[in-house]
Amino acid sequence: MALNAKATQEFVPIKEVRDGVIVLKDGGLRAIVLANSVNLSLKSDDEQKATILQFQSFLNTLDFAIQISIQSRRLDIRPYLLLLEDRMKVQSEPLLKLQTKEYIEFIRNFTESVSIMTKSFFVVIPYTHTVLKSDSGILSRFFTKKNKAEMNLAKQEDFEEKRSQLEERVGVIEQGLSRCGIKSVQLGTEEVVEVFYKVFNPGELEGKIKLE
Repeated sequence: MALNAKATQEFVPIKEVRDGVIVLKDGGLRAIVLANSVNLSLKSDDEQKATILQFQSFLNTLDFAIQISIQSRRLDIRPYLLLLEDRMKVQSEPLLKLQTKEYIEFIRNFTESVSIMTKSFFVVIPYTHTVLKSDSGILSRFFTKKNKAEMNLAKQEDFEEKRSQLEERVGVIEQGLSRCGIKSVQLGTEEVVEVFYKVFNPGELEGKIKLE
């Protein structure tokens, strides 16, 4: 007997991604902030302690939960090699052309023997607005009489209200990270979709998401 195959979307609690905001099937919203890393080993002992204490203080001031996600992927070096090959073709100086060729071979052999990894740090910020549901007959008949345009307008206004609350939380996170010396930026729609594409396609190499 054949089993009923279910689409991946049925197991993912995401309804849509709108204006960089993840809308869950239960009505909750999520924003994703990309953050850079800080190399503590390059800092003095006092600087390390100060950075850790500042980050601890930042976490203690939050009155909402966050999730920190780290993605580690193999870096795709092929575009860089193609760029070097293009430059080698237009190089008129024989010595520079030879050096570029040797450098390309060195990079290619090195990356074949050693996996160069890249890490991305994400902060997931939630917002859930609890709405009390009522099954009373009067309210039910009232809302069912609303036309489609009115219902869509109400949904849009509800989304904008919740997004405003979510953006305030995003601002709190970005300011807190900044005080710790960490640069951060909220991802847009395309970047959010790319993040989830990589989550469900772990075999893919590192893509284009970068923190400027």
